[in-house]
Amino acid sequence: MIEMTLREIADVVGGTLHDVPDPEVRVTGSVEFDSRRIGSGDLFLALPGERADGHEYAADAVAAGAVAVLAARPVGVPAIVVTPSRGQLPATSVALIHDSDGSGAAVLAALAALARASVERLTAAGGLTVVGVTGSSGKTSTKDLLAAVLAPLGPVVAPPGSFNNELGHPWTALRADEKTRFLVLELSARGPGHIAALAAVAPPSIGVVLNVGTAHLGEFGSREAIAQTKGELVEALPPTGLAVLNADDPQVAAMAARTSAKVVRVGQAGNADIRASDIRLDAEARAGFTLHTPAGSTPVQLAVHGEHQVGNALSAAAVALACGADLATIARALSGAERVSERRMDVRTTADGVTVVNDSYNANPDSVRAALKALVTMSRAGETPRRSWAVLGEMAELGEESVIEHDGIGRLAVRLDVDRLIVVGTGRPSRAMHQGAVMEGSWGEESVLVPDIGAAIALLDDEVEAGDVVLVKASKSVGLWAVAEHLTGAGRGGNAEAGQ
Repeated sequence: MIEMTLREIADVVGGTLHDVPDPEVRVTGSVEFDSRRIGSGDLFLALPGERADGHEYAADAVAAGAVAVLAARPVGVPAIVVTPSRGQLPATSVALIHDSDGSGAAVLAALAALARASVERLTAAGGLTVVGVTGSSGKTSTKDLLAAVLAPLGPVVAPPGSFNNELGHPWTALRADEKTRFLVLELSARGPGHIAALAAVAPPSIGVVLNVGTAHLGEFGSREAIAQTKGELVEALPPTGLAVLNADDPQVAAMAARTSAKVVRVGQAGNADIRASDIRLDAEARAGFTLHTPAGSTPVQLAVHGEHQVGNALSAAAVALACGADLATIARALSGAERVSERRMDVRTTADGVTVVNDSYNANPDSVRAALKALVTMSRAGETPRRSWAVLGEMAELGEESVIEHDGIGRLAVRLDVDRLIVVGTGRPSRAMHQGAVMEGSWGEESVLVPDIGAAIALLDDEVEAGDVVLVKASKSVGLWAVAEHLTGAGRGGNAEAGQ
């Protein structure tokens, strides 16, 4: 963030100074909500959590070098205190904090106000471009590709992993300082108005909408409601801004009517301004294609896995072109960009020859379908086909469509001819996935329903062989990454190497 005095910060967030000997002392570092990460010159964010209240660690944070604490009550050390008040954030923000009295919402609202003030000053100075990315799937992968293609143009700040909610979004925005040229942000939503609220924290001049799928369908109620919410990003753009829209998704393409910004369409459709052709996949399901732009055409060979990454790469290319990158630089950056965020199409081959695709961070029907297709591509490449395993758990937040969507994934696994399907869980959605596979034509033990992660690991230990390819994917609440980490760890023969 830009340097500010405690008096300035209090004015920005509407807070009161407590136990502050000198209001002109400046915050020269960052804002942190984990007292263990505090450094000299930082501002500590005291959030109430489910297991611990950040206010209890205020003194430790100041002792570690924090200039002051942003809190909801006096804490006996220099603090900027904001008044607890409900209604400052979407109701679902209570999922992020343990907020029985509104104190957490007040601190998060103050954090958002501070982030907005910092970003507005940086953009007014003309040195910062804010890029926002949203979509039902692919946000994190696209964010990582954007960071890679923009890096040759100047310093980039992007969130670690999927830090894209009411806490992670402003926290990331406050990482930008006078040296930052590009701030790349993910915008997630669990209901209408969420993306608009996040866009207000760090107003973007470039907005990327990837797709409208079924993630969080249970909370939105319909795909139309999801599309309406995702489109809040393009509505937030200024007339001088840029909207990058997926021409292959009709609901995204229709968002062009919702913005006064310039629109660039990307995809494989004939009307796309930036287009991919001649798409091919190598033995590790990494896509190569010809990139067509108004500036010319060039070959690209992605280092990340899955055909779905082509659309993500096109969006990144569109943004980079708009920001002044030349075609050769973009192609080179896309071809060299590797996976950054953990548990997302992380392909590793173990010492005993098993290829593990750890895509276990999260799951929705669209991302599972893409991962299954990548699994099959990898298993069939080469002269000798390899046996494919899909270890799948429940996809959360699908509401009334949950059983139908899980049934469809089970059926798709059979249609794609995945050799073995291990469905983990005892709930109705997991049973529907297994039953869908059986009804589609899975016989014998091609599809197996196991009660928990331990049972899945035991089955894999008994039956997985050298040369097999194993995909692990589920919503993050399932914690299925334990299976992938077991397979790539000491339990299956020691060290693993990243896939080439």
